Amino acid sequence: MRGGDRGPRGRDRADRRRRRVVGPGRRGRVIGRAAAAGVFVATAEPLAGWPAVGDYPANLVAERLAFVLALFALLFGTYRLLADVLMRSANKRRAYDTRNLLRLAFGFVGTVGTLAVVTDNWLGLLFSLGVVGFAVTFALQQPLLSLIAWVYITVKRPYGVGDRVRIGDAKGDVIEVEFLVTTLWEIDGELVSTNQPSGRVVTVPNSVVLSSNVVNFGGGGSPYVWNEVAVQVAYETDLEFARELMREEATDLLGEEMARGIAAYRDALSETPVELEVSDGPTVNVTQGESWVELRLRYLTHPRRGQRAKNALYERILGRFNEHPDRVAFPVSRSR
Repeated sequence: MRGGDRGPRGRDRADRRRRRVVGPGRRGRVIGRAAAAGVFVATAEPLAGWPAVGDYPANLVAERLAFVLALFALLFGTYRLLADVLMRSANKRRAYDTRNLLRLAFGFVGTVGTLAVVTDNWLGLLFSLGVVGFAVTFALQQPLLSLIAWVYITVKRPYGVGDRVRIGDAKGDVIEVEFLVTTLWEIDGELVSTNQPSGRVVTVPNSVVLSSNVVNFGGGGSPYVWNEVAVQVAYETDLEFARELMREEATDLLGEEMARGIAAYRDALSETPVELEVSDGPTVNVTQGESWVELRLRYLTHPRRGQRAKNALYERILGRFNEHPDRVAFPVSRSR
């Protein structure tokens, strides 16, 4: 290795060189040179003898091109600076939303600025944009509704990238929230059940958020949700014994995770005017069926681990019940 360029120090020097290449000083020089070129072309007219480009003199075309380049260099440098500052301390979701907002804002400013430089008529451009915007409002109502819904999603945050949600009839994990659509990694659907991924990707127009229910599994400030496991037993069962056994198995399997979840759940509730009694551990509710008694074990878990926990609890509970046939009986009626 020559000069140690491939070691950590060499990589640090390479990183510093890359930062210098795209640093603020270089961007400022690019902007200054492009603007200076535009001023030089406008005053000295070095292309006076060149053939016209269409109906426009070559000097005018070069001048406008130089100013457009300066404008784009200025906007790009400002975008990079703001992105670096605003996204430095943001988490992944906030960084994603910030990047989209900056792209939308700078894209709009760049488009308007370019048209203004090219046409050299600010008032006429603004009037034209107003007329075009009025016409587009009627012609593109659905995309505009989706764009408005994107602003609502960004500001109010009913869901974000990584959340498990149900939007209308679609259910899945949010992959991306774009200006017009939200992309989900589908769960359940037509191919599978029990909250398992199907492998399909579902694209939902953002406008659906304004007209349909949106369910965020794990939203509201806490990433945990309550789940239930239902087991049917005969009327001859010692219900108190069976309930205690179910609580023991749930505590043994989910005790530490559920304790963290209950703490997070209570913290989230404390930020709202809602008053609920939150149990310190799993509970078992009893309901009466036609020829059996149903024991519903209620526990707190992460929505992505809900089915896994449910499978494990079923195996544990049924195994323990079968160890005590004298105290736990199962219904045998065919009406079940």
